[in-house]
Amino acid sequence: MAEIRNYTLNFGPQHPAAHGVLRLILEIDGEVIERADPHIGLLHRGTEKLVESKPYNQSIGYMDRLDYVSMMCNEHAYVMAIETMLELKVPERAKYIRVMFDEITRILNHLMWLGTHGLDVGAMSIFLYAFREREKLIDCYEAVSGSRMHATYYRPGGVYRDLPEKMPQYLKSDFRTEKELAVMNENRQGSLLDFIADFVKEFPKSIKQYHDLLTDNRIWKQRLVNIGIVSANRAKQLGFTGPMLRGSGVAWDLRKNQPYSVYDQLEFDIPIGVTGDSYDRYLVRMEEMSQSNHIIEQCVDWLRQNPGPVMSDDHKVAPPSRVEMKDDMESLIHHFKLFTEGYCLPAGEVYCAIEHPKGEFGIYLISDGANKPYRVKIRAPGFAHLAAMDEMAKGHMLSDVVTIIGTQDIVFGEIDR
Repeated sequence: MAEIRNYTLNFGPQHPAAHGVLRLILEIDGEVIERADPHIGLLHRGTEKLVESKPYNQSIGYMDRLDYVSMMCNEHAYVMAIETMLELKVPERAKYIRVMFDEITRILNHLMWLGTHGLDVGAMSIFLYAFREREKLIDCYEAVSGSRMHATYYRPGGVYRDLPEKMPQYLKSDFRTEKELAVMNENRQGSLLDFIADFVKEFPKSIKQYHDLLTDNRIWKQRLVNIGIVSANRAKQLGFTGPMLRGSGVAWDLRKNQPYSVYDQLEFDIPIGVTGDSYDRYLVRMEEMSQSNHIIEQCVDWLRQNPGPVMSDDHKVAPPSRVEMKDDMESLIHHFKLFTEGYCLPAGEVYCAIEHPKGEFGIYLISDGANKPYRVKIRAPGFAHLAAMDEMAKGHMLSDVVTIIGTQDIVFGEIDR
C-alpha cells in the first residue's frame, strides 16, 4: 500500500505572489496547509547598524528604503524621535505639511496594496485603476522633493522646504497632441495645494470605481470571505497593529489613541471590521482611503490660510538659507559642519511610534551623547503580521496562502531591514 505523507513545498522567493524575497516552507496534505514556516533574512541590509554608523541627519534616507511603499511615514517616526530627545519645537505649518503627506502616503500604500492584492487573487483590472491615482500622488512627492519615491523630505525641526507655488507640468512630446497635453496639464496650472485639492475632490469617484469592481464581485468574495480569520483577542496577543488589528474589530489607532503632530485637531473616523477575515481587512483599508482623503482636505484648507515657517529656528539643527550660505563665510562653515558632523543628542533613550499605513511603526533610539546613535531598533509592523502566517494559513488551501500574504500587506524592506 502506498505510503501517505505530507509534502514539503518551497513557496517563493521567486514566486510572483511571494512579493519579492519571502520564502515560505509549506507542509501540505494534498492541497491543505498543515504548517507554514516563513523564512526571513534573504533581503537583510543591516539598516539599523548602518544608521548607528552615521550622524543623525545622514540617516533619514535609510528610513525611506525600509517600507519603500510608505516612505514619508517612516521618516516621520525617525525625525520625531530626534525632536523628542532635543525637545525641539516644530512650526505648526510644518506639522500640517507632515500630516498631509502622511495621509498621501497612506493612500499611496493602500493603492499599491489594492492593485497587487487584486492581481494575486486574480483580478487584473483593479491594478490599472489603482495605479492611475497613484501616479498623481507620486507627482506630489516629486514636486516637494525632486524624487518619486525616496523623498528625504522630513527633517528634524520641520520639512526640507515649503510647498511649491507652481506644479510641474507635462512637456511637449512627439507622442501626444497639443489637445492631449492641455488636458493632462489642466489641473497643474496652479500651486501644489491646488493640485492636491483637485485630487481630493475627484478621489471619492475613484474609490467608488474600486468598490464597483470588487466589493460585491462574487469571485472576490469567494476568495476573501472567511479566509485568515483572526479574533480580536488573538490579534492583540499576536501583536497585530493597523488594519490587521482594526479588521478584527479592535478600534486602536495611534492617531486617535496617542495623538502626535496635529491629528488631535483634525476630524476623522476609525473604521473597524467584524469577523476579522481578509474581506474585513479589505473593507477597512478601503474606508481608510476615504478618511485619509478627508484629512488631506482639512490640511489643504488650513495650509492655504496659514503661511509661516516650515523649519525650526534652532540653528543647531537648521541649516542657513542657500542665499546666506553663498554670501557669508560663517553660514558656509555652519552648513558644512551641520552636514558633515551633525549634532549631538543628549544621553538617554526614546521610543516614538506613528500610525503607519501597515500598523505601528516605531523607532527606539539610545543616545550616548555622541553625534550618532548608540543603538537604533526599528519596530516594523509587518514583522508581527508575518509571524502569524502559520496560524492564519493552517487548514486553508494552497491558493488561500496567496490571499493571506496579500491581506497582510507585507513589504520585506521593513521586515528584513
